[in-house]
Amino acid sequence: MSDPNNYKATAVQTPTAPPCSVDTESQTPATGGTQTQNPPVAGTGVGRFIERWKREDMLKKGCFGLRCIALLFSLFAFIIMASNKHGDWRDFDKYDEYRYLLAIAILSTLYTILLVLIQVYQLSTNKEIFSRKNSAFLDFFGDQLMAYLLLSAASSAVPLTNRMRENNDNIFTDSSASAIGMEFVAFLAMAVSAIVSGYKLSKQTYI
Repeated sequence: MSDPNNYKATAVQTPTAPPCSVDTESQTPATGGTQTQNPPVAGTGVGRFIERWKREDMLKKGCFGLRCIALLFSLFAFIIMASNKHGDWRDFDKYDEYRYLLAIAILSTLYTILLVLIQVYQLSTNKEIFSRKNSAFLDFFGDQLMAYLLLSAASSAVPLTNRMRENNDNIFTDSSASAIGMEFVAFLAMAVSAIVSGYKLSKQTYI
């Protein structure tokens, strides 16, 4: 008879598999997990640059249009007042207010002609004559000063013209009133141009 103790000792032992190493680097994260990375958005910086470039181009064209309007009405005021000579007391050069209005009309015409020529050159060649820093300062202060002078000249001639028209409403007073109106329109154009120039100046990165 076989000994039961020997039977227990000779029991078959099942071999165990060796532990397998887990390669954590090759594992991919679960699709339903929270460790998801959004791909970088391509072209974001380029889009912002294009948007800024379009805005600056629109502001340049807006200033160009406003200065053309100021040039046109300053020239009209200059021509009307310079030809407002009808003999005796109906000559503009006998009144300081009208001489001042004519002088500012000439100055505004020359100033806007210079700016329009510069902007035509810049828009056609896409080249800057002055640096952006100097151009922003010159535009802002030049437009502001010219708008003040236009308003000052037109306002100084209004009381004199009103007094004359109370007694004698003729071609001389009508021409004077027309020149004053032209100069007021030129002032409005230069005032809006000064506001746009101030906005451009505030957007400069060096401030």
